[in-house]
Amino acid sequence: MLITGLVIGFLLIGLVAGYLVRQHKHRQELLAVQEQARDIIAQANAQTQQRVQKLHEKSRRETLAYQQSVKDELTEQKSDIAVREQRRQQREQLLGQMAVRLDDQTAMLDERSQANRDQRQAIHGLKDQATELSTKRDDTLAERAGMDEKAAQDHVIQHTEEELTRDRDVEVKALNDNAVANAEKWAKDVVLSATESGPQDLPKEHMEHTVTVPNGEIRSKIIGRDGQHIRLLETLTGTDLIFVPDDNTTLFISTHDPIRREVARVALTNLVASRRISANQIETQVENAQRDVNHSLWETGEQTVSLLHVGWMHPDLMKLIGRLKYRTSYGQNVLLHSIEVAQLTGAMAARLGYNTRLARRAGLLHDLGKAIDHEVEGTHVEIGTEFAQKYGEEDVVINAIAAHHGDVEKTSPLSDLVAAADAVSGARPGARSESVEDYINRLRALEKIANDQEGVAESYAIQAGRELRIIVKPKELDDTAAANLTQEVAKQIEATLTYPGKIKVTTIRKSTAVEYVGDEKKKAKKKKKKKAASAS
Repeated sequence: MLITGLVIGFLLIGLVAGYLVRQHKHRQELLAVQEQARDIIAQANAQTQQRVQKLHEKSRRETLAYQQSVKDELTEQKSDIAVREQRRQQREQLLGQMAVRLDDQTAMLDERSQANRDQRQAIHGLKDQATELSTKRDDTLAERAGMDEKAAQDHVIQHTEEELTRDRDVEVKALNDNAVANAEKWAKDVVLSATESGPQDLPKEHMEHTVTVPNGEIRSKIIGRDGQHIRLLETLTGTDLIFVPDDNTTLFISTHDPIRREVARVALTNLVASRRISANQIETQVENAQRDVNHSLWETGEQTVSLLHVGWMHPDLMKLIGRLKYRTSYGQNVLLHSIEVAQLTGAMAARLGYNTRLARRAGLLHDLGKAIDHEVEGTHVEIGTEFAQKYGEEDVVINAIAAHHGDVEKTSPLSDLVAAADAVSGARPGARSESVEDYINRLRALEKIANDQEGVAESYAIQAGRELRIIVKPKELDDTAAANLTQEVAKQIEATLTYPGKIKVTTIRKSTAVEYVGDEKKKAKKKKKKKAASAS
């Protein structure tokens, strides 16, 4: 029993000791865990503080950037407001000038109306006098001529009709002269008003003829082994590719077709950017460039048609309009010129009360033939007229295209407006880069070829050198010789001159005989009378 009690006591002591040991161990672990938790909390607080500082710094930078952007935007808006205020003042000044001009015109019309009223009153007075004189003349004729009343009336009526006819002719001539003078002034006012308010300045795009090669490695890849790559590019694009001798990094694209030049430029630019130049890559890039350029042509035409509000247009015509973007005439971009002519024509048509949409459409399409005049035989007027007829344009538009250079007779006022707008757009300062000296030299060269031929009396280069008219001496050349002269001049022009499009050579042979009757006899009679008077 004693042993059993001791065992039980030892067991109790062991249990108590184990419990105390576990309690101590648990406290140590708890303290360690608490210390670790405090470290984690402190570390988390430090990280949180750093993040808060970073967020504060980021928000401060963003706030400063936003403030700066707001300041820049306010500065830009102030500048825009200043520009708009300046434009508003200019418009007010222009409106004031127009108001003064209208007042002057109104005063002038009032003066003319008063003069017309005075003239009508004077005419009425003359008519009353004529009636009174006619009555007296009837009585006198009846007494002295022994004419009956019916015969006297017929005679007086006939004589009066002749006098009235003469008076009417004089008055009609005066009215016609007055109408011509007013029409000329009114036409100048219409053109001036259209020039001031019609065209919108559009950005000019420079058509690149060169591609920059960054280094010799790319240049060697473009040339290829034994020139294979560059020959393949020339074959696929239909151009001549030439490195500038003094600058091996500049590749010049030579061709008469601006569309081919643009395809070659886009393909070469993409090849240089990719730096992967092989036969397959060249074919792929040329195909992509052709597709992109064709899409750009149609897209440009669609944007132009939408800008001018000319109504629905056939997609093929819009593509031809897009081709005008890559065509120039004496340094002037033909697409920008066509847009300007359309705007001018529309402004003048609005002033005169004509159909503005149809006027803008005719102005836009007037130089349509220049899009493909280097591919199709004929002048740009003939080509444009043919395509307008093919795609069902209205007769007014077709006549405006055909007559804007005077090749055919104008059948509509819109044709005159298109011709006037074309002349204004091409003649304004800065529109074309060709110098006056070069222009005159080109016309002189044409006239010199004609004047050097035997039997030529005079020659005139007209329509900016598009037509050469030759007047021959009818006594020296017959009809057959004149026809041969025309062919010879055409051959010499083709062989010696460089010219765009087509030149028309016209030879005129005309014989005129003039004689004067009456003047010399009157002079001889006067001389005889003077001699007789002096002798007496």
